[in-house]
Amino acid sequence: MSNKGFTVWMTGLPSSGKSTLAGLLAAELQGRGLPVVNLDGDEVRMRLSKGLGFSKEDRDENIRRISYVARVASDMGGVAITSAISPYREIRDEARAEIAQFVEVFVSCPVEVCIQRDVKGLYKKALAGEIKGFTGIDDPYEEPLNPELVVHTDLESEQESIDNILGTLDRLGLLPKNETNSRATGASAVSDDEREQALTKLRGLGYVE
Repeated sequence: MSNKGFTVWMTGLPSSGKSTLAGLLAAELQGRGLPVVNLDGDEVRMRLSKGLGFSKEDRDENIRRISYVARVASDMGGVAITSAISPYREIRDEARAEIAQFVEVFVSCPVEVCIQRDVKGLYKKALAGEIKGFTGIDDPYEEPLNPELVVHTDLESEQESIDNILGTLDRLGLLPKNETNSRATGASAVSDDEREQALTKLRGLGYVE
């Protein structure tokens, strides 16, 4: 593994599955002994970026703050997982330039499917005009041009997406050597109980049903 840590930057539409995958990936990597910080977009908004609005300037500032924390965690040898929408390509490229080991994962999902998954009712409010500047409705989402990985959460199971992410991290030489073949040999780094605990927490936060 590299002397430095790395950042897994998940980007995608609201309700595409970013937070769900981030929580499961965090549990998987922690089970492999890696120090992980999970920078969930909603939690960052409540804590690190409290007071910021949703203008482009404020959204960019929010992403810069996430990028800074991710860089510090990575530079200290940890793993940072981000799951903010980060809709604008330019600010994501800025984060890439700042973070040495940057793995961009595009969590792809058609907006129609995201609307069906909308447990918070935000798409419904945006379509009714109650929320302005909502990404995917009346504010743009700029898809990554060259991400390290694209996962299709409308076509893949959660486990398939996680396996694809782990495979990419392995290919990039970012996983500990003694752990890279754990799935191939049938060994699970995270128990069923640990996985269910992660999902329970995500359900409690309203990220998954």
